[in-house]
Amino acid sequence: MDQKKLYKTVETIAHQCFSSEKEMLTEVINQIIEIEEINVTGGRLWKLNTKEEAYDLLYQTGNLEKIDENFKVFIAGYPLFDLVAKERTILGDETNNELRSKGIFKYSASGVGEKFKVDGKAYYEYILALNSDNIDEDLRVTLNIISTALTSQIKQKRYSQSAQVLKADLDKARELQKSILPEHEYKFHNYGLFGVTHPAEIVGGDFFDYLEIGEDQERLGVTIGDAASKGVAAAAEAMYISGALRMASNFEIKISSLMKRMNQLVNKIFADDKFVSLFYGELSTDKSGLFLYSNGGHNPPFFIHSNSDEIIYLNASGPVFGPSPHAKYTVENINFQKGDVLLIYSDGITDSANHDFEAYGEERLINMLRKNKHLSPKEITYNILEDVIKFSKGGKYSDDKTLVVIKRVS
Repeated sequence: MDQKKLYKTVETIAHQCFSSEKEMLTEVINQIIEIEEINVTGGRLWKLNTKEEAYDLLYQTGNLEKIDENFKVFIAGYPLFDLVAKERTILGDETNNELRSKGIFKYSASGVGEKFKVDGKAYYEYILALNSDNIDEDLRVTLNIISTALTSQIKQKRYSQSAQVLKADLDKARELQKSILPEHEYKFHNYGLFGVTHPAEIVGGDFFDYLEIGEDQERLGVTIGDAASKGVAAAAEAMYISGALRMASNFEIKISSLMKRMNQLVNKIFADDKFVSLFYGELSTDKSGLFLYSNGGHNPPFFIHSNSDEIIYLNASGPVFGPSPHAKYTVENINFQKGDVLLIYSDGITDSANHDFEAYGEERLINMLRKNKHLSPKEITYNILEDVIKFSKGGKYSDDKTLVVIKRVS
């Protein structure tokens, strides 16, 4: 299942009203099991008991023999918990005799929530363990995304219950974010560019930028990113990434190295419930219209030729930034001819929903691109944004919306 789609699915489930965190977490487990793409057959939820220095069994479901409801696993002598605290998500062979007697011979475990100290060491307050016929690297990635989404929702719910955001601070944040965004319109040799971002709240986690590379300015970096949350926290993350990219552009780093370093930076600096998707590409003065790009888990941009309605998807060439610090990113390419258009967008565009909870979707966006490709980048951008806003008027779900259009004009 697509990483961002999985994150959104978990986020949507967890965003509902629940009487407790336990109810929220168990509902997510139950609904995940129903999704065939994920291939999960059951699961268990454990909660940290700092007083007894153990994890208590909080919930279990699936076709394996049930564990005693009062069962607990003590931290001392069970290195799994130290590994989860360090790596977040791990796979391995079960060593606990009681669990093995219930048919659990392999585990896939991931930390959820905040960390609390036990005997001087920090441990996640929840551990989510899932059953699957395939305990492999794909399951590790799936668990990483699920636990990241759940941790984010737990923190957001706690923040909303305990803190009030001051309007004056939000106004300052809005002005600061606006100050770092580039001008909408940009000209680069044979290309015209136009970008716009429309936050769901006063500030948001989407950003785009145009990066002049090198003193001769024969290359232009174009990037769009999406910090996986909303509001002030997401805006701060977006500003950090945008600033880091601007600094990196001064050193003319290879695209694959740039993506790798940015991923490691997000993993090191951001909280472990955060991640960022990012698309980065470079235009040049090359006569063939060469465009090099790398896609870190972002929505695949759409590329269309002037003389055809065929859509070329610029698919992910590496994972989202954050959860996997050792990930690698490949560099792909396309070639612009006169009149060709590239549409880069955030998922707030396609996920925008109307009052019947129908999403705007990729098909409608592609049709708008085909219909408007003969227009200028500015006209294409605003026509699409207007259509999205009109479609989602009265809808309850809203996310940050960002569009960048690149067109070869000569």
